[in-house]
Amino acid sequence: MAETKSTCPYCGVGCGVVIESEGAQITGVRGDPDHPANFGRLCSKGSTLHLTASAAITRQARLLQPMQRLQRGQGPQASSWDAALPAITNQLADIIEHHGPDAVGLYVSGQLLTEDYYVFNKLAKGLIGTNNIDTNSRLCMSSAVAGYKATLGADAPPACYDDFNDAATVWVTGANPAWAHPVLVRRLEDARRANPQQKLVVVDPRRTETAAMADLHLQILPGTDIALCHGLLHLMLWEGWTDNAYIAAHTSGFEALKARVREYTPKETARMTGLQEADILQAARWFANVDAATGQRLPTLSLYCQGLNQSRSGTARNAALINLHLACGQIGQPGAGPLSLTGQPNAMGGREAGGLANLLSAHRDLANPAHRAEVAALWGLPSVPDKPGKTAVEMFQAAADGEIKALWITCTNPAQSLPDQAMVQRALQRAELVVVQEAFATTATAKYADWLLPATTWGEKDGTVTNSERRISRVRPAIPPAGAARHDWAIALDIARRLEARLRPGAPTLFGFDSPEAIWNEHRATTRGRDLDITGLSYPILDSQGPQQWPMPAGAASGRARLYEDGRFETPDGRARFFDTAALPLAEPRDARFPFSLTTGRLRDQWHGGSRTGTLGRLFGHQAEPSIDLHVQDMARLRLQDGDLVQVHSRRGDLVLPAVTSDSVAPTQAHVAMHWGGEVLGAGGAGGINTLTNPAFCPLSKQPELKHTAVRLQKAMLPWRLLAAAWLPEDDALDLRQNLQPLMAGFGYASAVPFGHTRHGVLLRLAAAEPASAETIATIENLFGLGPTRRDALRYADARRGQRRAIGLEIAGSDTRLQSFVLAGDIRAEAWIKDLLQQQLPAQAFGRQLLRPDATAPVALQPAGRQVCTCLNVAEPAIVGVLAGCSGSDGQRLQQLQQRLGCGTQCGSCLPTLQRLVAATPQPLASQAA
Repeated sequence: MAETKSTCPYCGVGCGVVIESEGAQITGVRGDPDHPANFGRLCSKGSTLHLTASAAITRQARLLQPMQRLQRGQGPQASSWDAALPAITNQLADIIEHHGPDAVGLYVSGQLLTEDYYVFNKLAKGLIGTNNIDTNSRLCMSSAVAGYKATLGADAPPACYDDFNDAATVWVTGANPAWAHPVLVRRLEDARRANPQQKLVVVDPRRTETAAMADLHLQILPGTDIALCHGLLHLMLWEGWTDNAYIAAHTSGFEALKARVREYTPKETARMTGLQEADILQAARWFANVDAATGQRLPTLSLYCQGLNQSRSGTARNAALINLHLACGQIGQPGAGPLSLTGQPNAMGGREAGGLANLLSAHRDLANPAHRAEVAALWGLPSVPDKPGKTAVEMFQAAADGEIKALWITCTNPAQSLPDQAMVQRALQRAELVVVQEAFATTATAKYADWLLPATTWGEKDGTVTNSERRISRVRPAIPPAGAARHDWAIALDIARRLEARLRPGAPTLFGFDSPEAIWNEHRATTRGRDLDITGLSYPILDSQGPQQWPMPAGAASGRARLYEDGRFETPDGRARFFDTAALPLAEPRDARFPFSLTTGRLRDQWHGGSRTGTLGRLFGHQAEPSIDLHVQDMARLRLQDGDLVQVHSRRGDLVLPAVTSDSVAPTQAHVAMHWGGEVLGAGGAGGINTLTNPAFCPLSKQPELKHTAVRLQKAMLPWRLLAAAWLPEDDALDLRQNLQPLMAGFGYASAVPFGHTRHGVLLRLAAAEPASAETIATIENLFGLGPTRRDALRYADARRGQRRAIGLEIAGSDTRLQSFVLAGDIRAEAWIKDLLQQQLPAQAFGRQLLRPDATAPVALQPAGRQVCTCLNVAEPAIVGVLAGCSGSDGQRLQQLQQRLGCGTQCGSCLPTLQRLVAATPQPLASQAA
């Protein structure tokens, strides 16, 4: 067995991992105890990385050779690199020569390595001559970038993870790190145990698991973040909690903001935000953190993510929060400062390399003539283009309008992740050339590609990434590339060198790289004298001393943990700038036609579009199927029961989803996870949640308002149902989901998801206005291994009523268990049949009663309940049952629970849920009496 230190490919926490491998196969993964981001911890996603790299998943899900679509509407055919590279190059060159360089758009990803980003940026801006290169980081981090630059002068998070330990108040807004960044919440839990006086304030329209941990949850109305910040500043001024000396010495523009917030009285702020005045006052007190007895100011650290960023007013929301830090001097000291939480592993590195339409290398601004001249000189060019590039939404709109002719999409899935999917699909269909460079063949975008180019992925890649605290880590390969896959930078180089022969014949190459280190060294040279100067860093230093934070200029022994300690900022006068803005409305507020506020968010065990996490049944245990969360009052008003299908209408499209009662949302609000796309949903949900979402974007950051959409809801009239499930060999499970996709298109609702902790299962759910044909049901039965030749199957059919049931059995001696089933028409038996199969319970006592449609099992069964602990497959009923017998303090009861069931002792992602269940489950009566 070999061991390789690398970095997790999921969120921006940037956890170190140790990859275990044997030959060409990854066999295990564990947290790197020496990595300063996680010190050995991993979340439920990171701890299952090795399972997503299994030989079976690689065969079924990975793109293993170049593929060409000879005719649109048909499946791709196998090709080769020798055929693909010259063909793509020639078509790109033809488009550039006939329509100009701006007819090409490159859409890249925060999952690329910094080295990949650098080559793509140079290819677009240095060779092709277009600034039409943007990244999916535009969808998650561009408002944070713009907010930092508008106030502090540079895209540089000033705080670090160690500040968790020093903060007196941790302020979380627009984020749910308990699910999205679980390892950071483990660090927060450590800090709170060490300092029980530390306060946690969470600002969120939903009662998330992070909010449940809080000392104060400010459950604001969606879109009222700026009003809250202005109201807090009003109170800080009134109470004398601002740091006037700091404001005078280190900032500018405060008088205009001071005048602005005068009208945001507690009463007016409460009206706008939906909060209580007393809670607003308490929040202002804890943020300002002035000790009443000593007058000493204690530090406040803020953490924030998509709830602020994904908005038409995203930059203003970010800046309004930073205003509070500046007004109180809460920056540049241990435990204080605004720390944006990055959603992707290398969104930061992409910005460092200039991989956005408005940036150049090393945080240079495209609009700055001096910056353009610097980059041109560094690259040995007379100039770089000055025309503003198309950002993500603009790029696909331009393709839909016929302005952009070629789209080169790398390591991202816009057919799932971009808003207004109807427009995105028009763009992908209209473009003359669509190149998709991917590791996974199963993404929704792959079906639109004229060329599919196989790329390496985690465990195979080599380079660097930068996490949320500016820490650069090495990504190292543990195994060789799968199939014919090549590194993203190498694919870009191959095409770039061929393009040079057409576009710059005889000129010296811009791409004389032979390794990721050579690329990184050129990137490093571009940072000299910049805010992110890393001229003192190298691959050997990263290899010998471990991950390092920037800046780390030449001569520095290490990087800097915190910025702005001296009160000087990256602005022309060295002063931070207050950002004066009105409380801007949502792009699409609720109204009489669309009376619900729909928000989107992340699940604990899924990541983005699920091309990797979506291959594992165990990662669906926590949230087994797509759903829309609604308040109990709205469920009653709409006459809905849990599981009823709801038609969700926005101004852009429709989506059908099962409704679920939730105590996390307020009345007239709804919530859907961002992960559900066409890979899981079919028919009425084929475009996923982003069929509904709003492409309106912030004028400064160009980040779209994915987070909020106004919708109306009505019960879907789809009375005919089908439910099918089966255990399958690992080599067949993903293939079955792919084979179901064409069939799912014919139904009003369709979803297909994996399940199973150690075994591999697939669950299909369909709904329609009319019964499906006998031929269609027979096709489904065949796909689930219940064809007419199967002998160990029970069957029932009533063609007149559209009822049909088939049960497949596994018989070993006297032991009989369910292996598969198809329930068509009447699926009330789902309530127990599904548990019987998924819990792998003995079924010999049931006999032909397995064909009964009754909602109640003929033999008493204990429902499995919702999975809480992914690592050990522990469900909520088992946890509550054990807790009913545990007594003592909450900490003691949690310890007793963990000793009994083990939940929460491995990755720890379920700890917030366990703590909530401990608090909610009554102690034994004898213990209560004592």
